[in-house]
Amino acid sequence: MAGHAKAKKSRVVRIDSEESWDFFIKQATDKDCPVVVHFTASWCKPSVAMNPFFEEIAMSYKDLLFLCVDVDEVKGVGAKMKIKAMPTFSLMRGGAEVDKLVGANPGETRKRVGGFARTIRRCKSGSLDCG
Repeated sequence: MAGHAKAKKSRVVRIDSEESWDFFIKQATDKDCPVVVHFTASWCKPSVAMNPFFEEIAMSYKDLLFLCVDVDEVKGVGAKMKIKAMPTFSLMRGGAEVDKLVGANPGETRKRVGGFARTIRRCKSGSLDCG
C-alpha cells in the first residue's frame, strides 16, 4: 500500500431526486444545521471546474451540510430555488436561502461560506440573536 494516496471520503452529498433534496433539507432544518448548495450542470465548464474547490471547502467546515445539485438531473429543485445560471452557490438556514452567489469565484465563495459559518457559530454560542 505504500505510495498509494488514500482516497478522501467526500463530505458533499450529491442530490439525485427531489425526494432526496426534501429529505436532506428537512433533516438540516430539524437539526438547525446550515446548508451550502452547489447548483451545477455537467455541460457548464466553470461549474464543473468548481467541484474540487467545493469538495475542499466542505472539508474545512464540518459543521455545515454541503449538497450538490445537477439542475439537469433534478430540474424541480433548480426551478424551486430559482436557479438561472451555473454555478450558483446557495447558503441556507432553516430551510430558507439566506445568501446566493452566482459564478465561479473561489475567493468570494470561500469568503461568503466563512462568514456564514462564523455567524452560525456565534448564533449557537448565544452571542448573536438568530431569530
